[in-house]
Amino acid sequence: MNSRAADLVRLLTVRGETLAVAESLTGGLVAAEITAVPGASKIFRGSVTAYATELKHELLGVDATLLAQRGAVDPQVAAQMATGVRKALGADWGLATTGVAGPEPQDGQPVGTVFIAVDGPFAADSPTVGGGKVASLRLNGDRADIRMESVRSVLALLFQELASEQTGNERAQDTEQNGGF
Repeated sequence: MNSRAADLVRLLTVRGETLAVAESLTGGLVAAEITAVPGASKIFRGSVTAYATELKHELLGVDATLLAQRGAVDPQVAAQMATGVRKALGADWGLATTGVAGPEPQDGQPVGTVFIAVDGPFAADSPTVGGGKVASLRLNGDRADIRMESVRSVLALLFQELASEQTGNERAQDTEQNGGF
């Protein structure tokens, strides 16, 4: 079991927030990591494994023109997948993975090209409002290595977002307690 997944389940439970996942290249591995944690049912709404490109549009609302022009391995596709699964499953947070695990390139992208995304209730002053946060990865290794590193990375991306949001909230509370200075 991934300790990052356990940390996320704990943190989201304390915050009273929920999570949904949209997966392509990881094929359900992100959901499996999260649901391996005891108590995950308190925070995990579900997942959509949209492996086929057309399902990204049909189930997650990814723009069909974007998919036709750029293919499924694209940062905007990842962002729209995270937003789409969050809305479709009624979660506070949405995660997404899309990329090329190999053995062959896809959509003009080399093996190891991965995009991960998080969408959630970002703070009003956050630069991520209205589109979530996307990270681009260039991974090495075989198919299994690329898929597992994608899982680790998307969980880390959400943890980083939650931690930075928590730090921002603590700063805001501290400012209020100190007369605004």
